[in-house]
Amino acid sequence: MTFALEAAEHPEQLRRVAIDPLSRVEGHGKVTLLLDADGHVQQVRLHIVEFRGFEKFIQCRPYWEVPVMVQRLCGICPVSHHLAAAKAMDVIVGAKLTPTAEKIRRLMHHGQILQSHALHFFHLASPDLLFGFDAEVGRRNIVALVAEHPELAKKGVLLRKYGQEVIRVTAGKRVHGTGAIPGGVNKSLTAEERAYLQEDIYRVIAWSREAVDLARRLHESNRALYDRFGAFRSNLLSIVGPDGAMDLYDGALRARDADGAILFDRGDCARYWELIVEEVKPWSYMKFPFLRQLGPEEGWYKVGPLARVQNCDRIHTPLADAARREFLDAFGGGPVHAPLAYHWTRMIEMLAAAETIKDLLHDDDLLGTDLVAQGERAERGVGVIEAPRGTLIHHYRVDENDQVTRANLIVSTTHNNQAMNEAIRQVARTYLDGRTLTEALLNHVEVAIRAFDPCLSCATHALGQMPLAVELVDADGATVDRRVKGAC
Repeated sequence: MTFALEAAEHPEQLRRVAIDPLSRVEGHGKVTLLLDADGHVQQVRLHIVEFRGFEKFIQCRPYWEVPVMVQRLCGICPVSHHLAAAKAMDVIVGAKLTPTAEKIRRLMHHGQILQSHALHFFHLASPDLLFGFDAEVGRRNIVALVAEHPELAKKGVLLRKYGQEVIRVTAGKRVHGTGAIPGGVNKSLTAEERAYLQEDIYRVIAWSREAVDLARRLHESNRALYDRFGAFRSNLLSIVGPDGAMDLYDGALRARDADGAILFDRGDCARYWELIVEEVKPWSYMKFPFLRQLGPEEGWYKVGPLARVQNCDRIHTPLADAARREFLDAFGGGPVHAPLAYHWTRMIEMLAAAETIKDLLHDDDLLGTDLVAQGERAERGVGVIEAPRGTLIHHYRVDENDQVTRANLIVSTTHNNQAMNEAIRQVARTYLDGRTLTEALLNHVEVAIRAFDPCLSCATHALGQMPLAVELVDADGATVDRRVKGAC
């Protein structure tokens, strides 16, 4: 399973091809390919080209501001950062959440899972899956989807809308809400709000089941493509509940190797650094995490729906668990490493989120008034949650003046960094090597990246060296001077 991004010999003699910007992903990134004279691929790299310094500029801010501030990292998955930060601050204030607070947060979180998975599958990925990777570029978009599959597009929009309404009711706003606070939440549901969300939940579950069936049928319609496209072996990482079941809100770390054997279980999220190490490379603003026990060459891994569905022992909701078993049976029960299988498992999770929302909406604790708890103060807090794209870690230190002194975020897309690079390398070698490059062929590389549903804005964090190049250019466009910091 050893993999390292290849270092091209004499790169100055190679032809450089860039896919810039990547399309139908959240955030800004590009892919560069180095080709020799015969068109053979010598190097492939995914670059994250934007930088956001959240880990630095939240320092010296009061800790209670952090759950609201950090979600500005992203407009797609702000709830995940909101809740991960709030969980970390629960530790800072020594809180054991009340039943009402925990269930409100879980409801909020599953609304986020639902809306994000719907957005990705229906709006970003389905044009490739329904029209083909080689389809005319003007056809691979949501406009064409609406024109040719109007009912499917409508259901995708309404599924996302429902998830956003769950977020609005629990967090106060659809985007960048304020519902979770250190030690609990600032509101519960009213009877009217609960009834409002209950009106459509069974229809949402039915549509989610249809989405699972669609993803399954797409996969089974062309197993040669879906099973092999960009496929590579890697470890898997996620959190699971105390009973080994999928738990997207809370749990302990579990990792499996490429054959499915458990590497560690019940890993303490509060001491994640004993299990995970972050490596920095000078050509990207995104870090490269790996499992400490295996080292950087063997220890990289996948996170997200494909990892979670296989890493857990079961899903508590019956329809999603049946869909999970069907997925595993389709591959003979062995580990699934095909990136395109992310879409199938993503829809299984969307169904699980819909079922969980239904169960929570029938729980009277949502209407409770005991919202906030506190206890013995701590100086360090870690919050870990399963965001739509994978495991999300927030780690903070707070001083005696209630100010944040240190922050470290390991987001889902960062965990998947090495895996995404391996996927695009496999695709480039299979579809681009020695061939005349066309837009349709280059789209294959983007399809591989989109399978992971990356959030590049969230992932732009680095520790240690960061590449920075500054050029002074005169009026005629000639470079007068150039300075590089952090270059290798």
